[in-house]
Amino acid sequence: MSRKKRNQDKNKNSSHSSCKHPRKKKSAKKKNYREPPKPTEELILSTLNKAGHPLYLREIIHLSNTEPQNRDKIRRLVARLLDAGKIVLLKGNRYGLVDKMHLVRGMLSMHPDGFGFVTPEKSSEDDTDQEVKDIFIPPRRVKGAVHGDTVLVRIDKFAAKGPEGTVLRVIKHGVREIAGTFRKGRSVSVVIPDNDRLLFEVIIPPGKTGSASDGDMVVARIDHFPEQGRNPEGTVIKVLGNPEDMAVQTQVVLMKYNLEQEFADEVMKEARALPDRVRQEDLRGRRDIRDLPLVTIDGIKAKDFDDAVHVKKTRSGYVLTVAIADVSHYVQQHTHLNSSAFDRGTSVYFPAAVIPMLPEALSNHLCSLVPGEDRLVLVARIYFTLKGKVKKSTFFKAVMHSHRRFTYEEVQDILDTGKDVRSAQKTPASLIRMVKQMEELASLLAEQRKKRGSIDFDLPESELVLGLQGHIEEIVRRERKASHRLIEEFMIAANEAVARFFQERSIPALYRIHEPPEQEKVSDFVDFARTIGIDVKMPRQITPSWCQDVLKKAAGTPQEYIINTMLLRTMRQAVYSASNLGHFGLASTAYLHFTSPIRRYPDLMVHRILKGNLKKVRKRPVYTEEQLAEAGSSLSKKERVAMEAEWELLDRLKVRYMADRIGEEFDGVISGTAAFGFFVELSEILISGVVRLVDLADDYYEFDRKRQQLTGKKTGRVFKMGQAVRVKVKDVNIARRQINFEIVESA
Repeated sequence: MSRKKRNQDKNKNSSHSSCKHPRKKKSAKKKNYREPPKPTEELILSTLNKAGHPLYLREIIHLSNTEPQNRDKIRRLVARLLDAGKIVLLKGNRYGLVDKMHLVRGMLSMHPDGFGFVTPEKSSEDDTDQEVKDIFIPPRRVKGAVHGDTVLVRIDKFAAKGPEGTVLRVIKHGVREIAGTFRKGRSVSVVIPDNDRLLFEVIIPPGKTGSASDGDMVVARIDHFPEQGRNPEGTVIKVLGNPEDMAVQTQVVLMKYNLEQEFADEVMKEARALPDRVRQEDLRGRRDIRDLPLVTIDGIKAKDFDDAVHVKKTRSGYVLTVAIADVSHYVQQHTHLNSSAFDRGTSVYFPAAVIPMLPEALSNHLCSLVPGEDRLVLVARIYFTLKGKVKKSTFFKAVMHSHRRFTYEEVQDILDTGKDVRSAQKTPASLIRMVKQMEELASLLAEQRKKRGSIDFDLPESELVLGLQGHIEEIVRRERKASHRLIEEFMIAANEAVARFFQERSIPALYRIHEPPEQEKVSDFVDFARTIGIDVKMPRQITPSWCQDVLKKAAGTPQEYIINTMLLRTMRQAVYSASNLGHFGLASTAYLHFTSPIRRYPDLMVHRILKGNLKKVRKRPVYTEEQLAEAGSSLSKKERVAMEAEWELLDRLKVRYMADRIGEEFDGVISGTAAFGFFVELSEILISGVVRLVDLADDYYEFDRKRQQLTGKKTGRVFKMGQAVRVKVKDVNIARRQINFEIVESA
């Protein structure tokens, strides 16, 4: 390149450069100017994170570089983060990040003895399946928090049994209304909570007692939670009545477990808009099986009949038809009826009342398979060989007409005598013949289940006999007869048939799963069984057949009851899941709930899935895996709450029953041992109480945890699991639902 050319290029570049120079300056000036950041929660969290240590409020304001006029907003945001449990106020008025300080947010569950446990909340960002252990809170570190509160906890140490901590702050009070006993005072009154986990009394100032009288069971609203060490103040908002009344006790349990008795107005409005009978337009796409003599078999007090059955014996085997109320035809998704049913999850059954999942117009009428009325159903028809093995299953929508409503007692009479001696109406010979064929098929199905290893814990249950006023007249042992087993077998068969249909076609569904027991628990059981004389070996693999063999060894021995009880305690709880993990107790590879959509929401979901795939498998599933997993978790928890509520009401009624029998003697069996004494279950009425060591005056007793027994140091007298004893009712603590026995003699 020539010198002239280089000079021309140089001049050109210089000229171009000088042209752009002013714009560059302007651009640089714009880049250096920064607008003050807008105050947000994210800004405050970021400021604390960058600082790397707790900050005073003035430091947060300064380091976040916000404008002076936004300082009040920063203060409000800090207060909001504090309430949300994302930051914590430390000694010296400094704020720190929860996740940087071994702090955990969770729900506090108190024990009547004053200590508690905090169950950590799982963060939405935490996708791990790692189990988070509950944090033990000693009594002196509860710091004024109460049962049900959402709290912030500092983990102080990790002990052998798990983490231990201190409550730093109550984020949200979980209890705002409590049921309890009203005690009238001269100046102020109090409400003593019925829930023994609520370790306080509610102060009721004058003018806020309503119409309550001394001793009434009431509902009090807590108006003010004071500082640590002081009782809250409140107002009586409802008088329930006499605590001895079963209806009052039912209300208390409903309130304790947050179970809604009444349906919302919008739910009832939708229920009232439904037809009161099957219409012609409802029959489209359905088979007409109204001539098929389907029958229902239920308890004498039942009102919601959601299953009807028919059995036909042929030369090649049996045909079982199970017709289930088609609740999904009336309860459509995206309705208030559906949302309400999901929120409840299940019906709750108390001795004198039912809290239904669906309004009565559906549960007791439109969807109940009452005799003499047409009803819409979803049918599972299963074909068996003469030995009870499944050949094939078909499913279809239908309209049916129940030909007879049997009670268990009526069916049992037919099985025992060949006649229906209880019923006022004459039972046709064809139905009596069918009941006999039902027994044949049920026996074959039970045998098939037994062969594959299905476990049958045939433990006795108690039944409350109520008088006209709703009080308990007596408690008797409930017998599980062939008529009950008959229906159980048919329902299991139908549930398995639907589960197989989904599994074979890879259709996403909600299964009922029961996982094998934990190895450690089985090992402890084996050690215990050996100590009481049952020769059991630890299996290489824990199978249902192994459990079945254990029960066989104990059958007919004095240890049979306690072996059944202890083996049952090793089992996990069955839950709902989107993953088919099988059912250990039934030794079933695929199981779900299909047969009770009136009273269980999972069954309603299964009905929708089945109906959506009757003609062909849908490309787009009725429910996604994520929806099923979420629903399974939620519905399992609701089922557990309902069960606990049912058990608690029974316990409350049993305690009141025993309070009138102080001094009476009963035969029983030792069902549990502990360092403070042993538990006894009364043989006839199946009520449990405790014999405390302080009431055994003949000796000092040592507790052998491995052998689960107590041995007298001087006399050598032994009290062990499964041992028969005779006891006398010493005293009853109604408030804490405790029954204390004392030994009369050892049998």
